[in-house]
Amino acid sequence: MAEPRFDVLGIGNAIVDVIARADDDFLVRHAMRKGTMSLIVEEQAERIYGSMGPAVEMSGGSAANTIVGVASFGARAAFVGKVRDDTLGRVFLHDIRAAGVAFDTPPAPDGPSTARSYILVTPDGERTMNTFLGAAQNLGIDDVHAETIAAAAITYLEGYLWDPQNAKDAFLEAAAIAHDARRQVALTLSDAFCVDRWRDEFLGLIRSGIVDILFANEAELHSLYQTADFATALAALQKDAALAVVTRSEQGCVVVRREKTESVPAFPVERVVDTTGAGDLFAAGFLFGLAREHDHVTAARLGALAAAEVIQHLGARPETSLKRLAEENGIPT
Repeated sequence: MAEPRFDVLGIGNAIVDVIARADDDFLVRHAMRKGTMSLIVEEQAERIYGSMGPAVEMSGGSAANTIVGVASFGARAAFVGKVRDDTLGRVFLHDIRAAGVAFDTPPAPDGPSTARSYILVTPDGERTMNTFLGAAQNLGIDDVHAETIAAAAITYLEGYLWDPQNAKDAFLEAAAIAHDARRQVALTLSDAFCVDRWRDEFLGLIRSGIVDILFANEAELHSLYQTADFATALAALQKDAALAVVTRSEQGCVVVRREKTESVPAFPVERVVDTTGAGDLFAAGFLFGLAREHDHVTAARLGALAAAEVIQHLGARPETSLKRLAEENGIPT
């Protein structure tokens, strides 16, 4: 098998995040479910934006955040996602390339504008997302290039891709190409309500071996197996998945394999500012660890370190070098 050109390649929605602080009453007034992601149409996007307080714009998107984190560890990273050739699309393209990520998906010359997610951060650090997918939902098979996918040790996919049919087709095509090249495929479940929409199909991906590595948080795990009991859900996951990681906020994570489970603690944080991107950056550290052939506990420690960094400031991408942070904390890179 040829040496991979990329450690991790991500495929996902290319989104610009518009982040503002809000109180719980704001969420209630706009009928938002706290801590979740809702898909909205452009009219809703404009109404929310008009009601928000002062906002910060920065490039985002779940898988894109993960891939930027992978690059921050010093890995070779690439991303596939669709933007429009407009102002926000150019912002996204600049930001992801400036982070050291290879990004060559051609922008759409027309059609819907670049995707954006309006993220409301409440005083407890919880984030509630309202996403207009725009151009991102037009990602399709034509944007998946076999040579690029086959050149990545791990192809990482976000569960949000399962909503538009053409993105779902691209997802399956990429997974097939990766496995044909004897590479690995990873999936994050993305959101509990995303799991509610596609539970049976996600379980099919896991049980059939289309997905080699699964990421989920507790809420997503409970939704996947429709049980409120963590031990019951974990036991079911252990039967279904070859390798999975369940994140549990301040309780750390559980690495799940068929032969055993291992708990790894969270990194201490001084103050939680914004939980946006915590799961994305955890995945970045874990995938980086796997790509560098570290054991699963070390990979989970790298993930915990990255998650701890990102929740202590506003925004879903690291503000300091994760490679340097790992070295300062004595974790191999």
